[in-house]
Amino acid sequence: MAAQIISGKTLAAQVKERMTGETEALKRQGVTPCLAVVLVGDDPASAVYVRGKQKDCEECGIRSLLVRLPAEATQQQVLERLAALAADGAVHGILVQLPLPRHIDEQAVIAAIPPEKDVDGFTPVNVGRMVIGEECFLPCTPAGCIEMLKSTGQPLAGKHAVVIGRSNIVGKPAAILLLRENATVTVCHSRTQGLAQLCRSADILVAAVGRAGFVTGDMVKPGATVIDVGINRNAEGKLCGDVNFAAASEKAAFITPVPGGVGLMTRAMLLVNTVQAARMQAKA
Repeated sequence: MAAQIISGKTLAAQVKERMTGETEALKRQGVTPCLAVVLVGDDPASAVYVRGKQKDCEECGIRSLLVRLPAEATQQQVLERLAALAADGAVHGILVQLPLPRHIDEQAVIAAIPPEKDVDGFTPVNVGRMVIGEECFLPCTPAGCIEMLKSTGQPLAGKHAVVIGRSNIVGKPAAILLLRENATVTVCHSRTQGLAQLCRSADILVAAVGRAGFVTGDMVKPGATVIDVGINRNAEGKLCGDVNFAAASEKAAFITPVPGGVGLMTRAMLLVNTVQAARMQAKA
């Protein structure tokens, strides 16, 4: 029996509808949620992502502010713009589109965003709060993965979750959020021995490797839930995930597609964080 598809499109539409309602409620109190996106340089992929975020904001009634800086902008110039946005009471969320040009220290730039405006959930303060289970802005992709898992109606508590990948943006925070849901978590990476065997033991398999078709059908436990975070291009130039979708679908009970899966939920969770930031700062 083929796996049931967890549609990012459907779930993201539900989140957007909810955020539209919350934005309208805030506007009635005189608060217009505002997301500022800082884009340094002219990376074409980054420009596409930023346009998508602006479109999402527009659809929900959130004000979108794009701050563009040239690729040769100095680190000091970037930090000065961030300081201005941090001081602007009309700006509730600040996001720096990654990657940054090589001459700029990414960590220093992220650390310059005030935690209360860090809607990406990347600052050391928010990461620390997430680890110890305090209220904070959660990183959008892992938070979206958890929402997708919950949408299946399957309990997460007590399940064995295997996360392939240990990046600061997806792998590590996904593992922490799964732990918070009382799953038992194994994190795998390039040095992991017996990777395929570990994957076959997973009730929940989260693939965040960045390698097209890395997870094959024989790595999926029958009845598992598979969350494919990867966005790659295969040999034919077609968009695909880290999971061999056709083969994994024959084994899994639930699976996310690429495209139309986690990416859309990542963008939706950014809206959730932005509205929450506006509500908190306005004490609404």
